[in-house]
Parts: sequence; structure tokens; C-alpha cells
Amino acid sequence: MTDIVLECRALSKEYAVGPQRLRVLDNINLQLRAGERVAIVGSSGSGKTTLLNMLGGLDVPSEGSVWLAGREMSSLKESERGRLRNTGLGFVYQFHHLLAEFTALENVCMPLLIGAAPLDEARQRAERMLASVGLGPRIGHKPAELSGGERQRVAIARALINEPACVLLDEPTGNLDHHTARGVQELMLDLSQRLKTAFLVVTHDLNLAGQMDRILTLHEGHLEQRNG
Repeated sequence: MTDIVLECRALSKEYAVGPQRLRVLDNINLQLRAGERVAIVGSSGSGKTTLLNMLGGLDVPSEGSVWLAGREMSSLKESERGRLRNTGLGFVYQFHHLLAEFTALENVCMPLLIGAAPLDEARQRAERMLASVGLGPRIGHKPAELSGGERQRVAIARALINEPACVLLDEPTGNLDHHTARGVQELMLDLSQRLKTAFLVVTHDLNLAGQMDRILTLHEGHLEQRNG
């Protein structure tokens, strides 16, 4: 048995720019183990979000492969890949992407209902998850009735509701003020320890990156271990 939950091998991505080929990512190898917390930092435009999208099966690499829970993503049919993403991965973005017409509870229920969980079970699990992120009294509120930090907590609860092996986070505190961002950071660290979920965070926030187990830098298409 291996404790590697997410892996990419010789991953590369190219785009056509007129007659030229622009190589954004070049021969990237990465292994993420159960419960590990890893940050990826780099300048704007370095390809961090592109890498995250390929690791999440949302974009197709030009070369190389991505493995989630021991399964190679590109070898799966689209329906199988969708089911694997739903159960094996959680996603948190800079903008919460909550559905405005639904309550916090209903938003967190969504991944379970997509996976065909019974409604009563989905509601009970969502209530427990929202309570675990400190939003028990706010489950009936819609996103417009929540603060920025509360919305991001709902997004984190939604990402974790299926108990995924790994959560991918793209600038999760980028839209928050310093005080609120610190609270969300502490929540993420606490949840990763308690749930033993791997967290892969793309961020410009060096304070958040410094709290991870490893920091990797994406520079000129290559992923490098950051020292110090």
C-alpha cells in the first residue's frame, strides 16, 4: 500500500501562440502524501493555476500523466473522471463560487447529492461539517447574508464534505482582509490535522505558505523545492 494520494509524472503544458509553441510547464513531477500540506508559490503568470487545474483533472496536459488515488486520470472516461474528482478531490478558489440562490447548508450538500447520497443523509453530514467550521448557527443563510470569511468557510466545508483524499486550493485567502485570512488559515490547518486530508495550496501569501510542510516554487516552467 502507498500513502501517495496525488501524483504527476513528467507533466508538461504547451499553448499555441501564433506559429510558436509556448511551454508553460515543463517536466513537472510531484507526489502528495496523505495528510501532507504543500504550498506552491511563484510569480503571477508562472502557471500555478494551470498546474492546479491539470492536477484536478480540469485541464489536459500536453505530456505526462496525473494519478489520483492510484488511478491515471486521462485513461478514464469523462464520467469516471468526474466521479473520481467528486469523491477524491475538493476544490477551494479565491472566489468562493457558492450558488447564490441556495443556503449554506444546500451549497455544502451539493457534492453529496451529485454523488447520489440520500437527501436526509446529505443534510445531516452537511450540518455536521458546517458546525465543524464554526457555522452551525448560519446554515440557513444564503451567501449574500454571510461575510467574506464565512463564505470561504462554507466553500471549505463543501470541499471537505466527501472526505476527499486531497483538497486543491487556489489563493484561498486572496480576497480576504488580513484578520479574516488568518482565521481561515488557522481553520484549514486545524482541519488538515484532524481529518488527515492532504492540502495543496497555490498562494502568494508567504505567511500561509510558511505554515505548510513543504514549499515549492514554480519558476520558468519548473517546480523547485524552496529552501529557507
